Amino acid sequence: MVYTRKNQRNLTSAERKAFVNAVLELKRRGTYDAFARTHIDFYVSDGDRGLRVAHMAPSFLPWHRRFLLEFERALQKVDPRVTVPYWDWTRDSSAASSLWGDDFMGGNGRRGDLQVMTGPFAHAHGHWDITVNVTDERFLTRDLGRPKNPIKLPTAADVAQALADPVYDVSPWNSMSGTGFRNKLEGWTKASGDARFRTHNQVHRWIGGIMLGGAAVNDPVFWLHHAFVDSLWSRWQAAHPKSKRYLPDVPPPLGDLQHGRVAALHDPMPPWNVAPAALLDHSRIYRYA
Repeated sequence: MVYTRKNQRNLTSAERKAFVNAVLELKRRGTYDAFARTHIDFYVSDGDRGLRVAHMAPSFLPWHRRFLLEFERALQKVDPRVTVPYWDWTRDSSAASSLWGDDFMGGNGRRGDLQVMTGPFAHAHGHWDITVNVTDERFLTRDLGRPKNPIKLPTAADVAQALADPVYDVSPWNSMSGTGFRNKLEGWTKASGDARFRTHNQVHRWIGGIMLGGAAVNDPVFWLHHAFVDSLWSRWQAAHPKSKRYLPDVPPPLGDLQHGRVAALHDPMPPWNVAPAALLDHSRIYRYA
């Protein structure tokens, strides 16, 4: 049966509570930390050797689609009614959004150490001890909007610019790809400073705290952010039905700098050994409201 992922702003109070409770139960069981470890392990940058599947690569979108599905299935083992909601950051673009309410994601970090003190994922409440991290911090941190050096969330115009590109991805298939929908959505540019980060990356920067690196999964808003990114990929597919839905369709040849470093259409992506080709259509599993 096809289920629906809803905009978080349209969730009922009961749906919000069910989602939060399922996430907390995964944390209690240790399952949540396994997801955090997976993302840390596969957060590989351009400069690293070996296969790159989660970021700075064409498989950014299918890899995270599968990652979301694995998480959603884990949630549904706790509560079959729960799905991953999405956060449309072009509309709910301030720290005053209900997204950051005490009954849902909790609020901003406090001054000084940026520790989140409100909501169900506040360390002080005893249910959210961060044990899988790239630093020694044991608590959730945020710096919404980065007041000391303000940054804004992407706009509808930013999204439209990415959606308008009819080509899925282009060589060199990494953060330096100057065009292509994938990199415009993932958000790497050749600029310097904050201008280097757009769309998906810009959202991580706006939230700040633990969302700034490979350990971003430790903030549950990660899933809502990536559900919206996934929905935008669906919109791109619908807008460009004649375009190749994934590139590269064949592996970069021997001698190419990206040979063996990116997943082509039918190449298996670790840790699931599922190819991007198997993740191009989600219509038989879920839809977006």
